[in-house]
Amino acid sequence: MISKFFAFLDRMKLIDRWALMRNTSVEDVAQHTMQVAMIAHALCVIENTLYGGDYNAERAAVTALYHESAEVVTGDLPTPVKYYDDDINRAYKNIERRAEQKLIDTLPDALKNAFSPFVKPNKKDKEYAIVKRADKMSALIKCVEELAVGNTEFQNAYDATLKSLENVEEKSVKYFLETFIPAYSMSLDNLLD
Repeated sequence: MISKFFAFLDRMKLIDRWALMRNTSVEDVAQHTMQVAMIAHALCVIENTLYGGDYNAERAAVTALYHESAEVVTGDLPTPVKYYDDDINRAYKNIERRAEQKLIDTLPDALKNAFSPFVKPNKKDKEYAIVKRADKMSALIKCVEELAVGNTEFQNAYDATLKSLENVEEKSVKYFLETFIPAYSMSLDNLLD
């Protein structure tokens, strides 16, 4: 049997994010996914090391690697559209679940159980919650980078995303915001200094 699973996932690099906004640099889903995986891992390490958490950092990172996999079937629906109203959100979630299942169905039977928890994660897992925080943090980083080069198109997205991150329970999120986010607006010269 020839499996299409990884060929599908390889197409994440073809899906642009932030498609309805003017971008100074294009970000694709593959780039975003890598960033979310690194941040999810970091948030777990911070939570465990500094605040006595009990997160599986590696599980969070792998969950993050697959968290946008359905988009190879659905494309990237912009957040304001996805959450425009409850009917659209429910319909999109249904499409997303079907896309996830389609991906799982492309795997050889012997591998389905190993990949399914990451392509179709349990939304109640604490690591999944960290991945959602990392996903928002990645969006905030995009906004910071765009604003740093004068693209005010991202101001409203920045404000809304920052507000949502400031209201979460995980202390690692506040720590990441204070410790790491300011460097994202620095030039290369400032980073190397």
